[in-house]
Amino acid sequence: MQHHVVVGSGPVGSGVALALAERGDRVTVVTRSGTGPQHPAVTRLAADASSAEALTAAADGAASLFNCVNPPYHRWPQEWPPIHQALMTAAARTGAVLVMMDNLYGFGPGTPMPMAEGDEMDATGPKGSTRRTMATDLLAAHAAGTMRATFARASDFYGPGVKGSVLGERVVPRVIAGRSVSLLGALDTPHSLSYMPDVVRTLVTIATDERAWGRPWHVPNASPPTQREAVQALAAAAGTRVQVKSVPKAVIRAMGLVVPLMRGLTETWYQFAEPWIADSALTARTFGLTATPLAEGAAATVEWWRAQSSD
Repeated sequence: MQHHVVVGSGPVGSGVALALAERGDRVTVVTRSGTGPQHPAVTRLAADASSAEALTAAADGAASLFNCVNPPYHRWPQEWPPIHQALMTAAARTGAVLVMMDNLYGFGPGTPMPMAEGDEMDATGPKGSTRRTMATDLLAAHAAGTMRATFARASDFYGPGVKGSVLGERVVPRVIAGRSVSLLGALDTPHSLSYMPDVVRTLVTIATDERAWGRPWHVPNASPPTQREAVQALAAAAGTRVQVKSVPKAVIRAMGLVVPLMRGLTETWYQFAEPWIADSALTARTFGLTATPLAEGAAATVEWWRAQSSD
C-alpha cells in the first residue's frame, strides 16, 4: 500500500484521490479549507499550498505528490509561482514524484496542429507564459536530478463534476433545458476536448509508471469535434435541440474592461478562433490508454448534471 498526496479537491484532485483509494492506496488530500472526497482511505488536511514546509510534512514518505490546484483564472501569474515552487521544494525534499495537471496554454498562437508533447512552447501572454515556465521548471529539475517529475496536458475539460469549463455550468444545464448556448470563437473548427475520467486515468498512470517520469504526456482525446458538434452531442444525450451562437471577440474585450475573467479570455482567443488539436498518440502507444468516445462522455455528463438537479 502506497501513500499519495493530492493537492486540490476539484474534479481533477477528487477524481485522482478516489481512483487511488479504490486501488487500495492511502491518500491525503490537501486544501486550504480541509475539504475533499469522502472515502475511508482518504484523509483531508487543511494546509496552504504555497507553504513548502506544510507540503513537505504532508508528503513525507509519500510515493507521489499531485499538483491538482486551480487558482482563479485571471490570477494565474500572481498565484501560481509560489504554489509551484512550494510543490517542487516538497518533492525535492521528500523524493515523492511530482505529478502536475497541465494544459495546452504553453503553446502559443500559430502553433502547428496537432500539438505533440515535444513541440516548442512559445506562448508569451501572462497565462500562457506562466504555464510554459512551470513545465520548463519541472523538466529541468528532473533532468538535473534534484527531483522526479512528470505532467499531463489536457485540453478543455468536460464530463461529470466539471463546472468551470467551456462545456460546464454555462452550457450543459442550458442544453438539458433545450435553451440556446453561446460559445467563444469559431463554432465549426475542430477543438480537442478532454473527458474528466480520461484525465484522471492518465494522471494516475503516469504517477505510478517510471516510463512516464521526466517528460510530458497528452491526455487521450477523442477525434476533435467542432464546438457545435460537441454541443450537439450533449443535446442528443439530453434529447433536446438547441441553437448554438458565437460570442464576438469585441463583446469579450468590452466585458474585460470590468470583468477580470473576461479580460483573461482575450489572451487565449486564438484557441477557439482556430483549430486547437492535441496529439495523444504517444500516450496511447506507451500506456495503452484510449479516449472515451464523445457520445459516451456526453451521455455521462448529462446524467451527472441531471442528478445534481434532483438532489
